[in-house]
Amino acid sequence: MGWWQVNADTLVRSRFVVCPFTETFATLRLLHTGTAAHPGEEAWLRTHLPGYRAHLAADPVTALLVRSAMGTSWIADFLAPLPRDGTPLEETLARIRATDPAEARANVRVSLRGPLPAALERDDLPERAAALLAYVWTRTVRPYWDRRRRILEADVVARTAQVSRGGWAAVIDSLTPGQTRWLGDNRLQVNRHERPPREISGAELVFVPVTPGRGWATWEEPRRYAIVYGCTGALADPGARSVPASLGTLLGTARARVLVLLDSPLSTSQLVAVTGQGLGSVGRHLRVLLDAGLVERRRAGRSVLYARTAAGEVLVEASGAGTGDSLSGVSIRS
Repeated sequence: MGWWQVNADTLVRSRFVVCPFTETFATLRLLHTGTAAHPGEEAWLRTHLPGYRAHLAADPVTALLVRSAMGTSWIADFLAPLPRDGTPLEETLARIRATDPAEARANVRVSLRGPLPAALERDDLPERAAALLAYVWTRTVRPYWDRRRRILEADVVARTAQVSRGGWAAVIDSLTPGQTRWLGDNRLQVNRHERPPREISGAELVFVPVTPGRGWATWEEPRRYAIVYGCTGALADPGARSVPASLGTLLGTARARVLVLLDSPLSTSQLVAVTGQGLGSVGRHLRVLLDAGLVERRRAGRSVLYARTAAGEVLVEASGAGTGDSLSGVSIRS
């Protein structure tokens, strides 16, 4: 397994970052694999995968570059630079274009663990990579970015609250189950690959959420490191939650949807993000549910989190939530 040695100062100064470029690269990986993690992702792929594949079919060199640079266990460094907080996507693409061609070719050889295909022995690999990422952003991410950004920001709120409740160990264990783990003795597991440990005490460490589910670890030696992770739970696939017709009839479909989603604590902003309802509507639903004793609220740091009470649990279970019609129109990928 790969792990990093950290100290208390590194964790105290670490932070969560929402980054449009990292979201774009995660989307490129999803298009590259073509494998959905849940129904919402399947619907998104049905919409965008044909166009992406047609785009690459018209440009065989770039198609070969993507297959080679993604590698098997190592992404070519120049293709996915470490995110910088607040940096416009265009600046990151400019960094990729400015990569020395010899460095880009060397990065791809590392990803392939072998020689470079003859068709990639050329100097325009950085430009081709930047152009493809610009295509992915323009065609498949930017049309949904406002909604995705709300999802990502909501995830950051939840993780920050989790830090205040259970400390960093609980957060790290939950980022990418099976990959990230707090090992004790100030050791942070970042993946399951056999890599030499890295001493990063005192370095900058950021955690970056993405809506496509797979994450990765990245760094710029010697002082900047990042763990990219996929949103989980209701934020990952709210379409998996269902509202039984009986519960919708009793409470109203929109209000019942809020109650069903609260099987784990969520903030108002998270509920707005995953339901697509307005802030005022979500607030009214929560007030009614609070007055009825079906949900409760508690403060976690600067956020207020809502969760079902025992009475709310009984009502949801009695109505058979999870077996009725799926939540219509609720998908972070659509």
